[in-house]
Amino acid sequence: MTRRIYEFLCPDQHVTERFIDEEVRETECSTCGKTATKMVSAVQCTLDPISGHFPGSTMKWAKNREDQIRREKREDNS
Repeated sequence: MTRRIYEFLCPDQHVTERFIDEEVRETECSTCGKTATKMVSAVQCTLDPISGHFPGSTMKWAKNREDQIRREKREDNS
């Protein structure tokens, strides 16, 4: 079973985050103790360029890293 983090909002506008194993719609607010309802949260997705799951991503990362090293060397020589 996967643990997921959910955000809950109480009537006093306090936001509580909880790691939860099962589907729940309400929990106790960690600030005031009132009943907090699960919010719809924005999804954040991060793609790992080294993972190899995305064609060309490793080569792009390597080229960007080489460019960064060249810039740093130029700055050190100045």
